[in-house]
Amino acid sequence: MNKFFNYLAFALTVLFVWAAYVQFNDPDAGLWIALYLAAAVGTFLFAINRIPYWVGFLLAIIYGALAIVYWPEAFEGVRIGSGDIDNIERGRESLGMGITALIFLILGIARR
Repeated sequence: MNKFFNYLAFALTVLFVWAAYVQFNDPDAGLWIALYLAAAVGTFLFAINRIPYWVGFLLAIIYGALAIVYWPEAFEGVRIGSGDIDNIERGRESLGMGITALIFLILGIARR
């Protein structure tokens, strides 16, 4: 993997740690902290070249499946006050998992 993707993976590691940290006020914080910390570990392992490319594809599938599972019944956006708070929260969670899946897909392709 070239230097650009190594630096990108390091930056994403920091962002995923931050994402885990801000989950402390969530009602189901344990789940989301674990998911974002797992993503942080994955991106860190990509950054230090200690993970094979296929793990990136596997993580992309897992996080993509989580994005589908958490998709709200009715997507009402991600801004508070624009609809039902439960739909907004599930929409945010789903988008977070979708972005994480995309990141691992890109890192897997870059590693290959």
